[in-house]
Amino acid sequence: MVRKQFLNLLQVLLGTFILCISVEYFIIPFNILSGGVAGIAVAMEPFFHVDETLLANSLEVILLFVGWAFLGREFAMKTVISSLSYPLFNMLLMRHPAVLEIEPVLASFYAGLLGGVGIGIVMRTGASTGGMDIPPLVINKITGLKVASLVMVVDALTVVLGITAYGVSPALIGLVSVFSSGYAIDRILSLGSGSNAKSVQIISDHWEEIKERISSEIDRGTTLINAKGGFSGMERTVVLCVVSQRQYTRLMEIIREIDDKAFVITTDATDMHGEGFTYSSPNI
Repeated sequence: MVRKQFLNLLQVLLGTFILCISVEYFIIPFNILSGGVAGIAVAMEPFFHVDETLLANSLEVILLFVGWAFLGREFAMKTVISSLSYPLFNMLLMRHPAVLEIEPVLASFYAGLLGGVGIGIVMRTGASTGGMDIPPLVINKITGLKVASLVMVVDALTVVLGITAYGVSPALIGLVSVFSSGYAIDRILSLGSGSNAKSVQIISDHWEEIKERISSEIDRGTTLINAKGGFSGMERTVVLCVVSQRQYTRLMEIIREIDDKAFVITTDATDMHGEGFTYSSPNI
């Protein structure tokens, strides 16, 4: 367990560092209008004339406390390492600038690609990079609106700010970063697996508590199957659920917290249809 936590810590730091390379070497030098706090910082600089790195770092810290206040201590603890190491890595890279002579479209593409790889690495540990992921989650908790839709609204507002300050062309270039980032995140999360989701069967005496926490913390539905032990003849309840790659880590944590002796069967789910897979679901 200690070894796994140490490896997860290294992954979070590595992912955050790669994300910072994207910000300091591509997004800020080329004024790329992308999502996240870096995109907000670039869009707001012409209005407030505040250094982009300082503004991005300040937003990271502020949003961390917002997440703590509205989403709870557990969320904050999972995010704090990335959120606090982010400004430190940014300041380190500022002292070692890289002058790249490439076209803005290429800079946008590689900004998104590197940023997506960094975010994906962090997400594989079950953590979050914080930043602009937090406002959609807070609004979702208050209003119940879908997180995917709220993220689109936040990104749209960033683009609107960018159009006002820089014009239409930079905003269109920024979309290259958005799409390449999304592609990279998807590829990193599915790395080492032939599917996009996991089908999990859980056999435990504490199945009711497991079922409730799956519903409240992962926002996934469950199916209860009545079964009988082949050897003992005892009636048992099997909890069946399908979760995304990102949610699987948290699901296993919940099971271990409630019953570390639970019998768990996990299989790849390669063809899913319905809410959360072919339709939007809040916590994907």
